[in-house]
Amino acid sequence: MNIILLGPPGAGKGTQAARLMATHGLVQLSTGDMLRAAVKAGTPTGKQAKAVMEAGGLVSDDIVSGIIGERLDEADTANGVIFDGYPRTAAQAEQLDALLAARDRTLDFVIELEVNEDALVERIVGRYTCAQCGTGYHDTFAKPQVAGVCDKCASTEFKRRPDDNEETVRTRMEEYRAKTAPILPIYAARGLVHGVDGMADIDHVTQSIEAILQRR
Repeated sequence: MNIILLGPPGAGKGTQAARLMATHGLVQLSTGDMLRAAVKAGTPTGKQAKAVMEAGGLVSDDIVSGIIGERLDEADTANGVIFDGYPRTAAQAEQLDALLAARDRTLDFVIELEVNEDALVERIVGRYTCAQCGTGYHDTFAKPQVAGVCDKCASTEFKRRPDDNEETVRTRMEEYRAKTAPILPIYAARGLVHGVDGMADIDHVTQSIEAILQRR
């Protein structure tokens, strides 16, 4: 089973991908992580990517797709994969079709975590973690039982990600819309796109995704 998981930053893709991996034995293919891994491993495509990046250029669709292809040839992807961050363009969508066809695979679902932008901004901007143990909190939805004290380790030190501010979050939302706009109609025409309410609680989102997968 091969899935494209779409959604803007903060929509919960990482959480849902982890659950899909645990439940179905799928492998999450995050292009950023894979690019770094390919460069570090010195694969043929990784060497191409390294040369481009060292020259200050942008990695081409062909290189990104080459790295995807190399990863699909590894044994642990036999049960299927979750594509995260790929494809981002119509050209990459065409290349993914070719990569899958060459390996006698098909794309089964394109699942988009749909969000309310204002609510998502509130969700992201309000989050913070314990600096000692990493327990997550939120200004509105998940406060410590005692203000300023971590429930888990009793630390009084907390931290926020520097990019968790409204301006940055809205910019990332705009980038997401710009990048997904070209590929959604391609997959919608094939009947592969399924929307899920990404603003629901985590377990409900998981149940909605599982209900979609049962249609296979």
